[in-house]
Amino acid sequence: MKIRQASFALRVVRRRAGDAAILYRRSLDEQLNERLTRVTSISPLAFASGAVLIRQAVHEGSKEAGGNLSPRTRSTLQPGPFYPLDLDWGARVACFAMVASGLRNADRLHRCASHLQTSDPGEAAWWFGLMRNGRLARTRRALRILLEAVK
Repeated sequence: MKIRQASFALRVVRRRAGDAAILYRRSLDEQLNERLTRVTSISPLAFASGAVLIRQAVHEGSKEAGGNLSPRTRSTLQPGPFYPLDLDWGARVACFAMVASGLRNADRLHRCASHLQTSDPGEAAWWFGLMRNGRLARTRRALRILLEAVK
């Protein structure tokens, strides 16, 4: 899958605290042109804690493109280029990014990422839709409890 065909895209950025990521989603603008719009950012702590989920999402997205990830890219994602994500993995990463926003416990973030990695893609898309449709605070709190990101 090329970046122009992807429903979601991920870009790794380098910050002082470490590598972080920005998640984008393909949507229509006012002139009905498709554009990548920013969904949310993933903090360096959340990026490190959810690295397995994020790398698997990028790997699955590149599989549809012909599997052209180098062995080095499989182990570490390089800052700079956009990595395409398909709809299923993009929704999972988006849920993780929204749930992880503001959390500081690395163990709980890792547990949350592992739950999302094995979750149903339709369920992840449903939760993402709830969070994007104006009910972010309550929905995010409920999903944090279900994914064991908080006590």
